[in-house]
Amino acid sequence: MDEVGVVMDGASGLNQMERVVNTFVAPTATFKDILRSTSWWLPFVLLAVFSTAATYSIDRQVGFSRVAENQVQASPKQTEQLAELTPQARATQMRMRAIGTRYTAYAMPVLLLLFFAIYAGIMLGTFNFGLGARMTYGQVFAVSFYASLPYLLISLLTILTVCFGSNQESFDMQNPIGTNLAYYLPDAAPWLKALLAQFDAIKLWTLALTVLGMKTVSKKSLGQAAAVVIGWWLLVVLIAVAAAAFS
Repeated sequence: MDEVGVVMDGASGLNQMERVVNTFVAPTATFKDILRSTSWWLPFVLLAVFSTAATYSIDRQVGFSRVAENQVQASPKQTEQLAELTPQARATQMRMRAIGTRYTAYAMPVLLLLFFAIYAGIMLGTFNFGLGARMTYGQVFAVSFYASLPYLLISLLTILTVCFGSNQESFDMQNPIGTNLAYYLPDAAPWLKALLAQFDAIKLWTLALTVLGMKTVSKKSLGQAAAVVIGWWLLVVLIAVAAAAFS
């Protein structure tokens, strides 16, 4: 074995649990095994379970009415708009916001599937048509799910935070734990918070895993894989900052 759990003679590969473990300790082994099998069900199940558990914890410990109220208070423009409404109209608006936020949070596993379906198509097209790679859609889809496994830590830390140390009046569901500088600057300008939130330890870890995974399955250089993955990420950062600035 040259990597944890990888059999050199090719007679067998990693099982799903070995893939998950190796994503954290020997990620190249996991991504090489995707060339053998594009199965992605276990990381999806784990991400769905942890995400739902975090949402349930927020629902029970904080409540989505409080979550919606905090989101409005974090946006001076929204606060001003709601202040112009009658008390009854504002209550109706806040109730609808709370319901929408709650349903969206519980639907996150389905939204995750949709997001990765689109993301994998973009990555596949960029690598295959832009760099002449010969990846399959299944390979890119699987890499995306395994590379996102560090987000399990965000769900776990969110559960611990809301159950044992959260201040309900300051809880931000969009940025629940202090893995980025935006968390510690609640009064910063919206565009600055949006920018700092993108430079998150977990997000950067996932980005690095995605670069490594795409490099492995595309059989291109690390620099080429990084240029594609980071290039698309920077575009998303730019859009997020611009949206925050103008919203």
